[in-house]
Amino acid sequence: MRETVQVKICGITLPEQALVCAKAGADAIGLVFYAKSPRFVKRETAREICIAAEEEGIARVGVFVDEAIESILETALFCGLNYVQLHGAESQQTVAKIQKAGIGVIKALFLNKEPGFEKAVHYPAKAFLAECAGKALPGGNALAWDWGLARHLRNSGPLILAGGLDPQNAVQAIAAAQPDALDVSSGVEDSPGQKNPGKVEQFVGKVKEQSISYKIRSVFL
Repeated sequence: MRETVQVKICGITLPEQALVCAKAGADAIGLVFYAKSPRFVKRETAREICIAAEEEGIARVGVFVDEAIESILETALFCGLNYVQLHGAESQQTVAKIQKAGIGVIKALFLNKEPGFEKAVHYPAKAFLAECAGKALPGGNALAWDWGLARHLRNSGPLILAGGLDPQNAVQAIAAAQPDALDVSSGVEDSPGQKNPGKVEQFVGKVKEQSISYKIRSVFL
C-alpha cells in the first residue's frame, strides 16, 4: 500500500460534517472545546459528532487551550475522543498525565510564540502540531507561513503541519515540511465552522494523490 500523508479536518461543528470528512477519505476530525473560538462545540454536540465519526472509522481529536486536566479527561471520556490536542501553554507534566490516562496527546508548538519549536524535546507527546500563531486566537488564524521551518521537528516525533493550508497549497506544504499529517480548518470552509464538502474532498484528494519520498509515521488510528 502506497504511503500517504494523513489528513485531519479540524473545527467540525455538526455530525453531517464528520460524514463528509469520512467519505472524502480524511483520517481524523478535530473538535474545538475552546469557548472563544467561532468553531466551539458543546460537549453534547461533540458527542454526537464523535459517534458519527466512530461509525465511519475515523479518529476524533479534541482541541483544548489551557484547560484543567480533570476537565479534559472528563470531556474525552464523555465524547469518545481518541486524542487531545493541547493548543496553549500546557506543561510537560500535563501532557504526561493525560497520556498516562490512556489518551494520546498532540502538542501544538509555534514558530513565533511560546511554546516554541525548540520545546519539543521537553514534551512526551504522541505527535507535534506546528504552526505560526497570529491575531487574537491561539491557532494559526488561516495565515500561511514558511512551512519548511517546521521540517526539523520530524526529529522529535510525528509532525502535523497546520496554518494557512488549503487545496491549492497542500502539495507545496508537504514538499516544504515533509509532515506526517496535515491539519486544515478554514481552508475548507465557506465560513467559520461551515465546511464546504467540495473543498474537503479536493483537499483530501490532493494530499492522498501526492507521491511521498519519505517515511510516514502513523499519527491517527
